[in-house]
Amino acid sequence: MNQSAWLASAWRWIATPKGFLVTIYGLNVVAWGGMLFLLICNAAPAMCHPSCNDLYSSRRIWIEITSQILNGLFCVTGFGLAPWRFRDMYWWCCWRMPGRDPKKRLTGISHLASIHRAWYHLPTAVSCVGCDGDCACESVTAKARGDRGPPTATWKMDFVVCCNMWNTIFQGCLAGCMWGMNRFNRPSWTTGLFVALACLVAGAAGYVVFRETRNLARSTERETADGVVAEKRERTGVEVPV
Repeated sequence: MNQSAWLASAWRWIATPKGFLVTIYGLNVVAWGGMLFLLICNAAPAMCHPSCNDLYSSRRIWIEITSQILNGLFCVTGFGLAPWRFRDMYWWCCWRMPGRDPKKRLTGISHLASIHRAWYHLPTAVSCVGCDGDCACESVTAKARGDRGPPTATWKMDFVVCCNMWNTIFQGCLAGCMWGMNRFNRPSWTTGLFVALACLVAGAAGYVVFRETRNLARSTERETADGVVAEKRERTGVEVPV
């Protein structure tokens, strides 16, 4: 995809309601995060009155304001997506918890694969674990997989579900520290620690989803192209160059 096509595709997505809201949210995170970074780096010495570390200086007051705004922005995703993350965790437990009925385990992974079908391709070997021929394994597999792309490693589903859940947990810890204590008695390490942990697990999960979505799209494009070539070859009887 060339640059102009990519820009056109990105603009079409931004023009949608979801794309517009996500863009505004991302710009706010970048803007307020950049402001907090500049304040921490003491990029505005005029705000250091009477001193940079004085609790009543403009610098320290705006660090608190910016931190609270960022905490609120992170709560939008950390808590706003919590119901869906708890749902994924429930199905993950149905799949991974030992002692579960084989049919229940199959139901768990098939639900997860269906929910995350944009990036996860269910391996047949996993979908058929524990089946004795009476749990509709083939139909569940076909519904969850479709006919596109190679299977996705199962550990990636574990990783994404657990990272998303930990993001909500760390965000809860951050919100508790930010709202339960004021800037005079809150330990300075709490904000940095929980922000870093929440961003780390969210970024790791997002990276895996991004890579797998791209890999699945490329695989689908290759299979579609191969199918077109095979169809032309079969119809004309002439070898078509790939």
